[in-house]
Amino acid sequence: MGERRLTPEQKLKDAFIQALGLPGDIDFSAVQYGVTDGWDSVAHMQLVPAIENSFDIMLNSDQVISMSSFEKAKEIVRAHGVVFTA
Repeated sequence: MGERRLTPEQKLKDAFIQALGLPGDIDFSAVQYGVTDGWDSVAHMQLVPAIENSFDIMLNSDQVISMSSFEKAKEIVRAHGVVFTA
């Protein structure tokens, strides 16, 4: 059996779901640090390695600090050369 191919968008969503304990049907465009249940400072530090491992990248401290929403996380991952399709 072949490995399931995830889009970058789904890989990022999966990282958020696993690190923050989010339901899979959440509106990701509304996911924000300190607003979304479960996304506090402790969960943030679990989210960072989840994203890094999913994309084989290393976030710098400015990126970690500025990651305040799902959309911002997408922007940060995109800056590491990951292409998100519409």
